Amino acid sequence: MSAPVNKPTDIIWDVTYACPLRCIHCYSESGRRPARQLSHGDMLRLADAIIAMRPDSVEFAGGEPLVVKGIHEVAGHIGRAGIAVNLYTGGWTLTPETAEEAAQVFQRITVSIDGADAEVHDRVRGRAGSFDRTMNALALLDAIAARRAAEGGTPLIFGIDCSVLRSNFHQLAEFCTDIAPRFPRMRFLNLAAAVPAGLAGRPGFAETELLDNEELGTLTGEEYTERLRSLAPASLTVTTSDNFILMMHPGFVASHGFPLMQIEPDGEVRAMPIYEGCVGNLLTEAPEVLWRRAVERWSDPFVVETLSQVRSMTDWAEAVRRIDRRFGSPEVLARIDRRPLWPAAQPV
Repeated sequence: MSAPVNKPTDIIWDVTYACPLRCIHCYSESGRRPARQLSHGDMLRLADAIIAMRPDSVEFAGGEPLVVKGIHEVAGHIGRAGIAVNLYTGGWTLTPETAEEAAQVFQRITVSIDGADAEVHDRVRGRAGSFDRTMNALALLDAIAARRAAEGGTPLIFGIDCSVLRSNFHQLAEFCTDIAPRFPRMRFLNLAAAVPAGLAGRPGFAETELLDNEELGTLTGEEYTERLRSLAPASLTVTTSDNFILMMHPGFVASHGFPLMQIEPDGEVRAMPIYEGCVGNLLTEAPEVLWRRAVERWSDPFVVETLSQVRSMTDWAEAVRRIDRRFGSPEVLARIDRRPLWPAAQPV
């Protein structure tokens, strides 16, 4: 996973922190903080700054991107510049009309599902009815993909991403046997371990919900992965991941680089995607300047020392908390201090 050091090849833009869901592991704490969403005009200005970097792809994420008015125009602007635009959605807001609109703009649509049934998914997502809404979203996309195939049109690539927690680890086979067959045009199923960012980095969460080393070994083991693939429809690509690449371990970064930039809703650029701490704003500073500052953070002695000691998810969670407090702004530190304790009752 190497990349040129002078620019990112892939960008995640969290276009808003507004969200109808209240996921227990939300990395961005969306729905619990100000949306920080730009005006439409400023979003187009930020899109121009992204285009100037010439990345291979831009992932529209959040929060829930589809609650942003005019989001398809912004994504289309980037897409017309020859850059792949992809969507990451919880599916809550999709209707036949908005699904069609999204399918016209985005080259790849990922629907996030964190349980193979309503009981587990709705508990993780913090809102009753979210599983049914997600199934409806997948059905809408499947129907569009089937129609395009019948008409000889451009294929619609869509699939599922699951953040694997202890709460849903026992259900992964059901994603292959129960959910995937409902949507025959679905192309991919990504089963990736949740990481200790945002609310998933709270004290206690790693010990109760994030996978331990044995579970991570099972998830990514060849035998287990092949078993899941054998249970899924032959047309579905099934992948598993421990997501440790997001840790940005100093040894890995030194050898391979790290081509990902994460942009917050108002244009602030994170130095390291899952860690708090920004290096400036794309609306006011040159992209190459911000990228250089980000790269410098990766080799900061405090960061190197902290991440070099990680051997497990609990270690990683402690490292995240240390880095967040070291580089977070006063506003970030106040938000961290307001995080609800875990474990806690999770009303649905």
